[in-house]
Amino acid sequence: MRREPTEPEKRLWRGLSNSRLGGFKFRRQAVLGSRIVDFFCPAIGLVVEVDGHTHDPEIDRNRDALMQDAGFTTIRVDNTDVMENAEGVLLHVLAVAQSLPARAQWRLPHPNPSPEGEGL
Repeated sequence: MRREPTEPEKRLWRGLSNSRLGGFKFRRQAVLGSRIVDFFCPAIGLVVEVDGHTHDPEIDRNRDALMQDAGFTTIRVDNTDVMENAEGVLLHVLAVAQSLPARAQWRLPHPNPSPEGEGL
């Protein structure tokens, strides 16, 4: 995890923190398995990644596929877009967030549940 967020991450966080975006609660620098994502809304499984010039598109595609396989939706936004049009980026994130089902609806039941009274 990075101690200091980039300037685009700071700007986006101002719009995402404290449930400011449509009441959706986001976490910054969230750990999902072995991955760390820039922003995560657990209620709907939405990942928001802010990409700079150092991002490798092939690595990002593979990472996004892993997130999708785990049941998460990933939005990638460019640093420049955040710096030049943070409001537009936030509106895009909100539109995607509003289109996603609540986590309880997209989470599949365990394929082999424990018999009644067993397990944890």
